[in-house]
Amino acid sequence: MLGTKGARLSTDLSIPSRYLVLMPYGNHIGVSQRIESEEERDRLRNIIESIQAEHNLPGSVIVRTAAEGVDEAEIAQDMCYLSKLWEYIQRKQVDVAVPSLIFEELPLPQRIIRDLASEETAKIYVDSREIHGKLREFVDEFVPNMQSRLIHYPGERPLFDLYNVEEDIQKALQTRVALKSGGYLMIDQTEAMTTIDVNTGSYVGGRSLEDTVFKTNMEATQVIARQLRLRNLGGIIIIDFIDMQEAIHREEVMRQFEKMLERDHAKTKITQVSELGLVEMTRKRTRESLEHLLCESCPTCQGRGFVKTAETVCYEIFREILRYTRAFESTSGFTVVAHPSVIDRLLTAEAPAVADLEHFINRVIKFQVENLYTQEQYDIILS
Repeated sequence: MLGTKGARLSTDLSIPSRYLVLMPYGNHIGVSQRIESEEERDRLRNIIESIQAEHNLPGSVIVRTAAEGVDEAEIAQDMCYLSKLWEYIQRKQVDVAVPSLIFEELPLPQRIIRDLASEETAKIYVDSREIHGKLREFVDEFVPNMQSRLIHYPGERPLFDLYNVEEDIQKALQTRVALKSGGYLMIDQTEAMTTIDVNTGSYVGGRSLEDTVFKTNMEATQVIARQLRLRNLGGIIIIDFIDMQEAIHREEVMRQFEKMLERDHAKTKITQVSELGLVEMTRKRTRESLEHLLCESCPTCQGRGFVKTAETVCYEIFREILRYTRAFESTSGFTVVAHPSVIDRLLTAEAPAVADLEHFINRVIKFQVENLYTQEQYDIILS
């Protein structure tokens, strides 16, 4: 499930491997758009056609970005693995009782190596000896070029601390993201969309205002692209870059932003730049965002991001007492139970209003502090 959208069901199955994705019920060959060389795209397409024809293998095959430059033998091995896996799935579905789990994706550590490890990966550290052993078996079988890079980390200091991962996670949960230049981003995630606002902040390093704005926007393109991946933000995304007067600067910022998005494994599309200068884009939502995975709705504000002021709550209490007075004419007074900040205001800034209300309803109003209440929570007890 993704948020409130419900579980996704499909009869169009897809089975991924290191270099390929097999869709058993299709009949075409596709190549990742991130492989730009037409010569390489043709080479990969010809390899798949040759393997399918030689072994009489049906289905659609999508060639993943990781296959770029890989020789035919490795791709054939990958294709053979997918073919055997599909045969196993078909056999198992006949033998098991209904309902039953026939096949599930690899565990997270193996998926990370399969989908993210590349020639740019220098080291892969694992602090669990058990997981390291399982990954060693997986790497030996499917990603042999990563054998020397997979390292067991026996140190006492947590890996998340050693490589500042913990700090990055904490920053990724904050609304404000600082830029090295002194500017900053404000990232707000809602049910409908995500908005990103770019601000110069304290940065005044340019020769002119236009130069300052341009440099801040250029830096923001890199940070925004990284934050989209780090936070796993999907759906509609609106970016408000700082207004630039020169068209050449606007074009350069957009070119840079598109280049930064090329590293994203999720499908992204910049739809248009609106009349107000807002960049509208979409990013394919494959799973929950980091915020939804690690956080839950605030019990105090119910996820709104704000609470009513103590003053507002006080006047709600006054109106409630008036309603109670009309509904329960025989009562001799009221006891207000509320958060300390609300009671404190009732006894200080709102004391004249309380006196006027007591005089108007001709009843005594008492107060009781309840530390466990939220600022918006209160009870009125009849006495």
